[in-house]
Amino acid sequence: MSEIPAVSRRMLLGGAVATGALAAGLIGSAQNAVASSGQEPSRRPGQKSMIGVPFDVRRTVRVGVIGLGNRGGGMIMGWSAVPGCVVAAVCDIRANRVKSAADRLEAKGYPRPAEFGGSADSYAQMLKRDDIDLVYIATPWEFHYEHGKASLLSGKHVMVELPIATELHELWDLVDTSELTRKHLMLAENCSYGRNELAMLKMAHEGMFGDVTNGHGGYLHDLRELLFSDTYYTDSWRRLWHTRSTASFYPMHGLAPIAAAMDINRGDRMTLLRATATAPRGLADYRARFMPKDHPSWKETYINGDLVTCMIDTAKGRVIRAEHDVSSPRPYSRINTLAGSRGIFEDYAGPAPTGGRIYLEPDHSGHAWRDFSTYRDEFDHWLWKKVGDDAANNGGHGGMDYVLQWRTVQLIRAGLVPDIDVYDSAAWCSPVPLSVASLAKNGRPVEIPDFTRGDWATLRQGLDSRPTDMPPVA
Repeated sequence: MSEIPAVSRRMLLGGAVATGALAAGLIGSAQNAVASSGQEPSRRPGQKSMIGVPFDVRRTVRVGVIGLGNRGGGMIMGWSAVPGCVVAAVCDIRANRVKSAADRLEAKGYPRPAEFGGSADSYAQMLKRDDIDLVYIATPWEFHYEHGKASLLSGKHVMVELPIATELHELWDLVDTSELTRKHLMLAENCSYGRNELAMLKMAHEGMFGDVTNGHGGYLHDLRELLFSDTYYTDSWRRLWHTRSTASFYPMHGLAPIAAAMDINRGDRMTLLRATATAPRGLADYRARFMPKDHPSWKETYINGDLVTCMIDTAKGRVIRAEHDVSSPRPYSRINTLAGSRGIFEDYAGPAPTGGRIYLEPDHSGHAWRDFSTYRDEFDHWLWKKVGDDAANNGGHGGMDYVLQWRTVQLIRAGLVPDIDVYDSAAWCSPVPLSVASLAKNGRPVEIPDFTRGDWATLRQGLDSRPTDMPPVA
């Protein structure tokens, strides 16, 4: 079963399992230095692009999960609910979480997965299995690169929670490892499958905004209570990142949908990044007001700015503003704004149920916002029309978790090309290290690498997919 590229206004306008030796030789010290500088490391013999490479067809998609905290533990039920998917193995450094996850799956009538836990290398034991097609990684950020690379080298496709890596040379290494092993690595960017985000994407590609010139996205989420919880983030791993890095940790939820609407890596690319940061005040203020003096956080010094803003230029002259703020008192928003020569959409600003507002020419006049609901109905993505009801019952975050999982399983079962590939994943995560580099230069611009090595200029399909059916389950 193959997927025929959709014909839209956008299209018409032109717009082998790795060996130990391979693992050891993927990137030497010279390659590492080149990758850290932002330059393109040269491809090695046998390494070639993963663009347009379909998944090997799997009748049943067998998922192995590494990391069973809040995110990983919450996603196992969604994977199991997708037709033709089974959670084959679960892994966590804490053995009690492994047993609990397996118990919950079994209690719901799903097959009991193989269990791996109790040590830091339990994931390596799980990766030795030959009955896993896709590894889903939901560990703390500092382990994503290690776990992602090891999973690729074990001959498995990989989906990694945000970000896939935190250093530039690590992003390049994951791109190179994917190309060498011929296995896909995808960012688990659930917000790219949000209902409004996908409708906005369709509208942009159908020319409703005219020539798209700019976009604004981010992750604005007051996490102070959770960051200081002694149980929510195990060992306070997420709060501790605020003591050791100035990065924009998590802009991808807002950046990715804007990048998709602009055809980043599919006709345009991000070229330069400038970062600014406010003073780090929010976490210290919260601690002073709410945490007892004997709490471990009083030994910490916070250096990450409350609001980190990245201004990103593209090759076609567009501008993206990507923000991150989890330390300030504010209502939740991913911003999700797109504008062009004929109109603008702003999410998180309008009335229920869509939350969005819009202004388009020639439909509108009088400088007054209109409700987005009519346009979302018209441009609703086929995935939401097909599985939206199931998503409401089986997935978190308004159903977009399940849409991400359902689509990923469908892509593998049908042997299709991924909507989000390793090049998208690396580009969307690159503001993490690049924001640090720019802030170290007082906000001066830094170059954004071309992870596609020149293939970004070719218009190709991504999240704007054509309707296809889930293969029947025997």
